[in-house]
Amino acid sequence: MPVYKRTYRSGQTVWHYVLDAPGSTRENRQQITGSGFATKHEAQDAEAQRRTEERQKQELAKAGRSVVGPLPRTLWMLMDEFFRQHVDEKLAPKTVERYHEQAAYLGPELLNMPISEIAPLHLNREWNRLLACGGHHRRTREPRPLSPKTVRNVAGIISSAFARAIKWGLVTTNPVTASEPPVPKKHRGMALTPAQQKLVCDTATGPWCLAAFLEMCAGTGARRGEVLALRWSDIQDGRVVIARSLTQTREVLDFKCTKTEDSTRPVSLAVSTLAALEAHRRRQDEFRQKFGPDYRTDLDLIFANPDGTPLKPDSVSATVSALCRRLKLPKGVSLHTLRHSHGSHLIASGMDLATVSERLGHSNVRVTAEIYAHAIRGRDDEAARKMGRVPTPELAEEARGGYPVTLAGALRVLARVSALPVSHRKHGSANGNRTR
Repeated sequence: MPVYKRTYRSGQTVWHYVLDAPGSTRENRQQITGSGFATKHEAQDAEAQRRTEERQKQELAKAGRSVVGPLPRTLWMLMDEFFRQHVDEKLAPKTVERYHEQAAYLGPELLNMPISEIAPLHLNREWNRLLACGGHHRRTREPRPLSPKTVRNVAGIISSAFARAIKWGLVTTNPVTASEPPVPKKHRGMALTPAQQKLVCDTATGPWCLAAFLEMCAGTGARRGEVLALRWSDIQDGRVVIARSLTQTREVLDFKCTKTEDSTRPVSLAVSTLAALEAHRRRQDEFRQKFGPDYRTDLDLIFANPDGTPLKPDSVSATVSALCRRLKLPKGVSLHTLRHSHGSHLIASGMDLATVSERLGHSNVRVTAEIYAHAIRGRDDEAARKMGRVPTPELAEEARGGYPVTLAGALRVLARVSALPVSHRKHGSANGNRTR
C-alpha cells in the first residue's frame, strides 16, 4: 500500500497516502492524496476506500458513453472497443496490464487500416516487423527485436479482437487465423535436485521470511501468488487450503481467485514444512508485538512484511532469481522452478498424473502431461526395463527347451547355436541329446 509517515517538528506523527488515478500513464500521471491519519492502518483503509471510489467513478464515466456512437471502422477503433467492452471489464488486473503492454507494440500503419481491408498478408508483414525491430531498449530507446513468444501473444490479442468483431457483426472473417505468426521454441522446464533445493532455502537472503516462503513453495508446488496469499487460517489438520492468489500490477496489489477459477484445493504438508512454518510463526509473533495496533492482523498473512502487509510478488521473484544466479545454478532457474521441481519429483517417484495434477492445481490432467512430458518419458523407460524382466510365454517355452514360437525366438536360438563349438553343434550335446 502507498502510505507514508510524516513527523512534524512538534513531534506529532501523521500518516498519508498517495495513489495514481485510474487511467494515469507515465506521460500523464495524475495522483490522489489524503492525509491526517493517526495510524498506518487507518491510512491504508482510507487509501483502499478512495481507490474503490475512483474506480467506480471511472466505470460510471464509461457507462455514460453514447450507445448509438459510431461503430469501429479501423483496427485502432476496434482495439479500443475491445479493451473497453471486454478486456478492462472481464479479465484479471495482471492480464489487463499485459494486454495493454503487448498491444502497444502494434504499428500505426496497421492500426489505421480499415478492419474490413486487413488481409493475412498485412498481418504477416507486421509479425516480421515486430520480430525485426518491434521493441526498444529501456535506456537508449533504440529499436530491438521482439521474441517469437511475444509476437505470438500480440497476434493472439488481435485474434481475440477480431473474434469479438465477428460476434458484433462488424466483420465476417478473422484474418489472424490465416496468417502465420511465429512459433516459439518449446523450452523444457528445469527441475532442481533435492540438494539444490535445500541449498536455495538455506542460503536465502532478502525479505525476513524468504527461507520459510521457499520451503513452502518447494513443499507444495503452489504458484507464487498462491503462496503469498496464504493465511494462517488456511492451514488445517496438516493441510493448507489454497483458495486465492496475490497479483501485482503497477497500480495495486490485489487478492483474486486462483489461476484455475473456482478451484479450491487442499494440499497436504510434509512434516519438515510444518516444522519450518512453526518456527516462522514464532518469529512473526515478535513482529506482531513490535508493531502493536499498526500490525495488519486483519490480513492474517503467513508470508508478509514485518508489519503484516503483503509482499510484492515481482520483488520476491527478482530476489530469488538473483539468489539463484549467485549460487551459480543453471541459467534460467527461477522461483517457478521450485514448482516444476515439485511436479517432476512426484512423477519420478511414481505418483499418478491425476494426483499430481490436482495437487498442482492444473485445469486437467492433459495440462500436466504436456508440461511434464519429459518426466513421463523417464517413467516409460523404467516401465520398459521392468517389462524386460517379466518372462513372456515364448521365453518360458524356450527356457524349458521347447521350440521357438516366434521369429524373435528363432533368432535367439540361432544365436545360441552359433555360439557353440563346431563339434557340439554337429554331434549334439554332451549328454547325447540333439541340439534343437
